[in-house]
Amino acid sequence: MLHPKLIHPESIVVIGGSDRLDHLGGSVLKNLIDQNFKGDLFVVNPKKDKVQGLKSYREVENIPEVDLAFIAIAAHEIPEVVKILTKKKSTKGFIIYSAGFSELNEDGAKLEQEISDMIDKVGGSLLGPNNIGMLNENYAGVFTRPLPKLDPKGADFVSGSGATAVFTIEAAHQIGLTFSSLYTVGNSTQTGIEEILEYLDLSYKEGKSSPVKMLYIEGLKKPDKFLKHCLSLKHKGCEILALKAGNSEEGTKAASSHTGAMATSNIFVQALFNKAGIIRCYSRYELINTAGILVLTRTKLTKFVIITHAGGLGVMLTDALCNNGLHVPGLKLNHQDNLAGLLYPGASVKNPIDILATGSADQLDKVITYCDLNISEVEAMIVIFGSPGLGSVKEAYQVISDQSKKSNKPIFAILPSVINVKDDITHFIEQENLCFYDETLFGECMTKIMNNRGLHQLIVEDHTADRETAIRKLINEYENGYLNPAQAFELLETSGINTVKQFLVKTKIELIKTAKNLKYPVVQKVVGILHKTDQKGVILNVKNEAELMLNFKILMCIDGAKGIIIQEMIKGKEVFIGMKKEAGFPPLIICGAGGIYVEILKDIAYSLAPISMIKANEMIESLSVFPILQGARGEQGIDIIALSNIIVKLSQLVLIAPEIAELDINPMMAAADGVIAVDTRIRIEK
Repeated sequence: MLHPKLIHPESIVVIGGSDRLDHLGGSVLKNLIDQNFKGDLFVVNPKKDKVQGLKSYREVENIPEVDLAFIAIAAHEIPEVVKILTKKKSTKGFIIYSAGFSELNEDGAKLEQEISDMIDKVGGSLLGPNNIGMLNENYAGVFTRPLPKLDPKGADFVSGSGATAVFTIEAAHQIGLTFSSLYTVGNSTQTGIEEILEYLDLSYKEGKSSPVKMLYIEGLKKPDKFLKHCLSLKHKGCEILALKAGNSEEGTKAASSHTGAMATSNIFVQALFNKAGIIRCYSRYELINTAGILVLTRTKLTKFVIITHAGGLGVMLTDALCNNGLHVPGLKLNHQDNLAGLLYPGASVKNPIDILATGSADQLDKVITYCDLNISEVEAMIVIFGSPGLGSVKEAYQVISDQSKKSNKPIFAILPSVINVKDDITHFIEQENLCFYDETLFGECMTKIMNNRGLHQLIVEDHTADRETAIRKLINEYENGYLNPAQAFELLETSGINTVKQFLVKTKIELIKTAKNLKYPVVQKVVGILHKTDQKGVILNVKNEAELMLNFKILMCIDGAKGIIIQEMIKGKEVFIGMKKEAGFPPLIICGAGGIYVEILKDIAYSLAPISMIKANEMIESLSVFPILQGARGEQGIDIIALSNIIVKLSQLVLIAPEIAELDINPMMAAADGVIAVDTRIRIEK
């Protein structure tokens, strides 16, 4: 938890304060002064007695006790300064702007750790190093410009990158998005995005704290902590949106399991976001547009009326909304007649409502009022209004501003003329309004928000205590490494997952004995090699004992073969379920189309454990192969509930037995009368 002195200090010292505004210490001091920090403000500069009108101390030793230190000096000088502050000045809050630490080299990392250890010993909080600082209602602790406009109704913004934060704030300034607070974590030596979220969660007060949280993430050290506080904030009614850098994969490393080959780090991150109900963005402009919509309203909206004087933009916005599940419904004839009476001849009144390029501010006002009071089939209005450069649209923008403050329905303003009427847009924003510039981007952001499924209950169907005990007993008996086929099936059966009956034979004598109990056709599979199909280690549809004997001889000649498994041929559709782990994350469960092409098709869905029946059903329904599983072209569908149950049970198994490091069930044969595992690979790592 962040120390209170970092959040609301009564005194601040700027170490490295300067008169030069192109220096970190000078710029942050200027921001503190301009933003009227209410507490005591000290400066340390070894060459001056006065800096920016304030008394300056030559040595840190000479300053009074101080709550919060802003440090903008060379990296190698900082440990001694921190030592004095922690031991003699009762300082608990530290923001280190300086670079030259772990981002530079190993020596810098050691220096960084030394500083962090000293601050830890006194129970203090460190932000940085190598960041731009933080900003809240108490002080402006950043050295950058422009300073974002602070507003309790604005968004909280937490960034893993200082420069990205600056550029995002600039973009936000253009649309009128305000901020409740800003935190940049730099090298995250002691305080990362997870710790900031913890503070925002534990200090959250409904009606006072911002319900919109923006995140820019470059890496997560504690995904479990991140998930915990995101879930808590979501349950408190917050919306969280995140931009995650580093999504591309250079290539998939060779893996011993299908799950391992497909479960990239990016999939883990996406699964984490899905679990927490986070809206994922892929650019700064998508991030600020999405945040802007949420600041205006967090009401779920699905039906919109578009009011425009530019027909093409209205059509593109309609496409962006309707192609992603939202609606721009046609208006009833009586509404069309009434609207036509308010506009010039030739205006379109179907939705979008096109008031024509010649439409006046007065007509715009009347149309907005009519839509607000009379058209019950829509829930919100989107107004697109620009200029071809023939004059001011200030009156029209004033109409939108006034209507936004009194309308019963939310109004979203798209103002595309960023050059022609720049001054009019600035005036619109200065009246505490938000606007958007690109109709397609706006539509895509709106659909992301409205299609966000949010949270599912984390409590899933209970497994019995007897089942948990039985699973733990087996795990305790197993040794590290891959389970043999009998053990793997035993573990699945104990977990409530049905498996096909199988026989393991290693000699011709064992084969002859087993053959007497077989019901043909059967499958023969080699045991002891990694990818059986690739090495022609699987033979299907074995019809009789003669074929069985011949195939045994062929399969046992494969290099690495230790025996042959014989199974009854099961009919059905092939599906795949697997599990993979990554440090700090809950186990990831993947399901999808199964068989030998699973890694090529990559028709998969995934979620972090635990998984509820609702979520399991969602996963199955999201697959491209789902229509086939339901039953296509007269074929009988599979038992979807049974498959969902297996996903739930597998998620329970891997939580009961964290020693399971890797698990694949491929294929599972799914039919109308149930789902049966016919091949599995499980690795134990205690």
